[in-house]
Amino acid sequence: MRHTAFRFLLFFVLTASALAQSQQRAIERAPDVKRLRAHVTYLASDELEGRRTGTRGADAAARYIAKEFARYGLRPGFDKPYTAKDSGEYHGQYMQRFPFVARVEAGKNNRMLFSPTAAIEERNASRAASLDLRFGEDWMPLAWSANGNLEKLPVAFVGYGIKADELHWNDYAGVDAKGRIVLAFDGAPDANNPHSEFGAYADLRRKAAMARGAGALALIIITKEQNFNDDRLARLRFDAGSGGTSDAGLPVAAISRAAARRILESGGIAPPLDDLEKTLASLRGQEAATSSDNSQSAHAARRNLSIALKAVTLNIQIDLLRREAPAANVVGVLEGADARLKSEAIIIGAHYDHLGRGGTGSLAADGDNERGEIHHGADDNASGIAALLELARTFAAARDKPRRTLLFIAFSGEEEGLLGSNFYVNNPVVPLAQTVAMINMDMIGRAKDNKLIIGGVGTATEWRGILEEANTNKFTREQLSQSQATHRRSVNDRGRADSDSQTPAPSERNAVQDRNSAQHDTSNFLKLFDLTLNEDGFGPSDHASFYAKRIPVLFFFTGTHADYHKPSDTAEKINYDTEARIASFVQDVVRQLDKRTARPTYQTARSDAATRATPGFRVFLGTLPNYADTSDGVLIDGVRADSPAERAGLKAGDRIVRMAGRDVRNVYDYTYALAEMRAGQVYEVEIVRGDKHLQLRITPAARK
Repeated sequence: MRHTAFRFLLFFVLTASALAQSQQRAIERAPDVKRLRAHVTYLASDELEGRRTGTRGADAAARYIAKEFARYGLRPGFDKPYTAKDSGEYHGQYMQRFPFVARVEAGKNNRMLFSPTAAIEERNASRAASLDLRFGEDWMPLAWSANGNLEKLPVAFVGYGIKADELHWNDYAGVDAKGRIVLAFDGAPDANNPHSEFGAYADLRRKAAMARGAGALALIIITKEQNFNDDRLARLRFDAGSGGTSDAGLPVAAISRAAARRILESGGIAPPLDDLEKTLASLRGQEAATSSDNSQSAHAARRNLSIALKAVTLNIQIDLLRREAPAANVVGVLEGADARLKSEAIIIGAHYDHLGRGGTGSLAADGDNERGEIHHGADDNASGIAALLELARTFAAARDKPRRTLLFIAFSGEEEGLLGSNFYVNNPVVPLAQTVAMINMDMIGRAKDNKLIIGGVGTATEWRGILEEANTNKFTREQLSQSQATHRRSVNDRGRADSDSQTPAPSERNAVQDRNSAQHDTSNFLKLFDLTLNEDGFGPSDHASFYAKRIPVLFFFTGTHADYHKPSDTAEKINYDTEARIASFVQDVVRQLDKRTARPTYQTARSDAATRATPGFRVFLGTLPNYADTSDGVLIDGVRADSPAERAGLKAGDRIVRMAGRDVRNVYDYTYALAEMRAGQVYEVEIVRGDKHLQLRITPAARK
C-alpha cells in the first residue's frame, strides 16, 4: 500500500513538473498582449492618418511592418527593393509593389465652348455669342471622366438622366441621344425624399453608363448649388475607394447652373432651372398617385421636357492626368525546417490599409468629406496586422520550427476591392501550386461573449477536425488525459487482482459513472471559443482572392460593431487579452496543419450566396468580379458552385464584355447591368476566353 501511494505521488510530481514546463514553453512562444497593444496603438494613431492606400500613412505602416519582419529574422520576399527610393534600404525588399492610382490632376488642355448655331445667330443676335466657359469656375471634369476632344456636337437635355423601368421613369424616352452630348440634373426627381426610391439610379457613375448605353458621346451634369464653387462637384475629387481608376468610357463634367441656364435658353427651354426641377418632381408625384395603366399623360409630359436642343452645339476637351502612388504588399518568409516540405507554403495574412480621412466606404455622418476626421481603423484592420506580427515573431523564435515555409503577408488595397491580394495571387512568391492554405485575419479585436467567427471551413475536408482540436484547451486536455491514464492503470491493477469476478464492484461502477459525469461537466470548459463556422470561401476580405484560385482558406473574424468604418474605431476599444487568445488559436491551427504531411484537400464550399448577394440587387449570378482598373471588360476571378454563372458556363478567368444588352468596360458597367436584370429571365452574356469571343445565356436567380 505504501509502495502504491509512493508511485502515485511520484507520478503526480513528475506529471505536474512536465505540465509546468509545457505551460512555460507555451507562454514563452505565445502572442504577447503588450506587443499587440503597441502595434495597434501605432498603426491606428493620428500620425498614420487612417492608412488609406497610396498615402503617406499607408507607406509608413508598410515600412513599420517590414522593419518588424526584419527584426524577427524573416527573409524578405524579394531580391530587389520595390522603388528606387528604397534602393539603399534592406526593408524595401519586403515590398511587393502593385499599380495604384492615388490622385487625378487636371492637365493643360481642358476646355468647354458653347456655340449657338447659325440659325439662332440670325434670329436673335443678343443670344448669338459663343461662350467660352471658365475651367474651375463654370465647369469641372469629374475625376473618373474619360479624356477626349469633341467638336461642335449637338446637345440634348435629358432631365435627370435616369432610366428605371420598374419605377416607370425614363428620361431618354422620345429623345435620340446618339451622337450627342447629353445635359442632365444631378440627383433624382424626389431629391428631397430621404428614402428616395431611385437610390442608386442617382449615382453619377450609373448616369454615365446610361448615357453611354443610349449612344451619347459625353455627359454634362448640372450642379445643385446656385454658387458653383459651393457644389461638391466643383472640386476635382479623386477617391480610389470608388474605383476611380476606371474611367466612365466617355467624357463627364459638371457645369454651373448659370452656364446650363444659358445653354438651355438658347436651345429653346425657357423655364428657370428651379422650375424645371419642380416640374419633374411633380411629374413623379403624378405617377406615384396614378396606377401604371393610367400614367400615359405623365409619360407624355416628361417626353416633352427631355428634348434635343437643335440650335446649340458644344465643344468639350478633357485632359486628366492619373498619378500613381506607392502601394505594396509586405511579404516576410520563414523557411520551413523539413527538407522536402519546405517547398510548400502556408500563407498567414491580414490587410493593413483602411479609409484614411473618409470617402467611399465611410459610415460616419460626414464620411463623404474627403478631408474629414481620421478613420483610425484599430479593429479594421490594425488588429489583424498586430496578430500577424506576433505570429511572425513567435514562429520565428520557436525552437520547433514549422516543417513548411510560412509566408507572412500584409496586404494593401483591400478596402479598394482586394487589390493587393489579387495582385499577389497573380504574382506569387511561392507558386500557387505549392501553396497549401491561406489563413486570413480581418477584424479580430472586438470579440463579444467569447465568440469567434471562422469562414472557409468548407474549402478543405480537414478544416473541421483541425479547428475542433485547436479549440480544445491544451492544458486542461493534458491534465484530463493524465488523470484518465492514472485511472485506467488503477482499474487494470484491480482487475488483475479480481480476475475471477465478471461483474464490476459497486465502487468501480461508481468511479466510472463519476468519471463520465466529470467529462460531461468539463466539455464546455475545454472549449476555448464559442465558434460560428461558415462554409463559404468567398467573402469581403483577402482570402477570397486565394479561394478563387482553388486554395483552401480560413477567415478569422469577430464581427462588426457600431464603430465599423467610422473615426471611432480606436485603439483603446480593442480587447487585447482576447485578441492574444485568438492569435494563439490561429497559431495552433497552423501547427496542426503543418504537422500533417498530407496537404489539406481542397473542395468547393457550400455557399448561401443568394442570401449574401450584394445589398440592393434583387438577383445574383454567383460571380466574383475583379475590382482592379480595367477598360476592356470585367475579369471574373471566381464562380460559385451551383450558381447561375456556373450553370451558364462561366469560368474563372473569363472577361465579361457585354451583358444584358449593355457594353461592360469596368465593374461599374457590370453592376449597373446586374441591377437591371430580373430573376428567371434569360440574358445574353458575351465573354472573352483566351483569344475567343463566346456568347452564353444566363438566368439570374432571385436573391433571398
